[in-house]
Amino acid sequence: MSPKRGDRAAPPPAGDEYDLRFADSAAADGWEHLARHAPTGLRRAYDRIRAAPRAIDNPARQHRLKGGLATGMFKDRQLERRQYEVTGGGRIRYLVDAENSIAWIVHAGPGHPKETA
Repeated sequence: MSPKRGDRAAPPPAGDEYDLRFADSAAADGWEHLARHAPTGLRRAYDRIRAAPRAIDNPARQHRLKGGLATGMFKDRQLERRQYEVTGGGRIRYLVDAENSIAWIVHAGPGHPKETA
């Protein structure tokens, strides 16, 4: 069965790790596409986001978006929006819900999202 909105992206978190969940079905589909075409990069992204969704030590790969894309609304809450570059074009965009230790995946795919920052 394919993942869908609200599903966990992988096994449950342990300790201080964040849970990764899909914000919608399109993000889940994009994740599956990345899994087929860039499995190693996706695994690195998964491990990094889960351990440190707000990491700043590798800004070329993982960073907060700027301007109007710096935040996003999810479940009536404004959350910090970040991006992880999986491949040269492939991206994962996620919202950081620090209160619940969840990274909501709002975009995943082999191409750069249409909106940029």
